[in-house]
Amino acid sequence: MARLDTVKNITGLTEWYGRNERLRGLVNLVLVAGFFDPSKSKDREEMAEIKKMHMLIEKYQLKGQIRWIAAQSDRHRNGELYRFIAETRGAFVQPAFYEAFGLTVIEAMNCGLPTFATHQGGPAEIIVDGISGFHIDPTHGDESSNKIADFFAKCKGDSNYWHTISAASLQRIYQCLWRRVFKEEKHAKQRYIQMFYNLQFRNLAKNVPIPSDEVSKPATEVAVRRQPAKRYVLFQSSIYA
Repeated sequence: MARLDTVKNITGLTEWYGRNERLRGLVNLVLVAGFFDPSKSKDREEMAEIKKMHMLIEKYQLKGQIRWIAAQSDRHRNGELYRFIAETRGAFVQPAFYEAFGLTVIEAMNCGLPTFATHQGGPAEIIVDGISGFHIDPTHGDESSNKIADFFAKCKGDSNYWHTISAASLQRIYQCLWRRVFKEEKHAKQRYIQMFYNLQFRNLAKNVPIPSDEVSKPATEVAVRRQPAKRYVLFQSSIYA
């Protein structure tokens, strides 16, 4: 879902998970970020984060509890990843130190995934804390990991709680985002039609002749000889076969 940049704090999430025995007893951790091999990256910061990730996996002995998937650029595959985690009643965590918008947060919530996201930046406006998801403080890892553990512990005791947050996530995305998008698209179409009218139809309308107010005289009726092969009807000086 992301590069292994320092600001994304993916290694921070891994360390939160490694230190929290209660959380480790409730769920496994799936990471979708960066490369496995630091030599594949051309960015020094990302290379350092990749090495740190390997160190943390060894330090907290996470093998068997963690699945590290390289960053995905295929949006169809990303959608399948979200839905797979949702089917297992998991959650999505976005632990960045700062996130300007939060596209992955929107994608996860739109798949019905209960979402934990940084309270620094866009996600703070997308999520209503405790109702349609949860805010976490990326500078307080233990507090954040306990908040995630509390959620899964509550889901374990109340099988409907996960579905409650999931449904609220979907409703929040519809109310705050898609409805706004549809409204903006409608306004954009109206502006386009108005512009098209001003550029094209207004000038054409000027050339349309205005009907005369004089009453036209009725057409003269003409007798038509019947022929056996065809039938003709005369109406206002126009002949139709």
